[in-house]
Amino acid sequence: MTTARRTLTGNLLTLAEVLDELRVPRSTFFRWKATGRAPRTIKYPNGSLYVRRRDLDNWLNDHEEAA
Repeated sequence: MTTARRTLTGNLLTLAEVLDELRVPRSTFFRWKATGRAPRTIKYPNGSLYVRRRDLDNWLNDHEEAA
């Protein structure tokens, strides 16, 4: 069961939840982030990263290959 936080802008997923869903290691995600290929992230003042559920879903749709 997900522990996504509910906000006015939608559900926020922790970085761990995103990594688990994408099935990629942390290093891959940060490489994608460094090259502008990762889903949009939100960085809290304490350094924690979150991803809006809708941003992850949009990112996945954008990377879906045609049949």
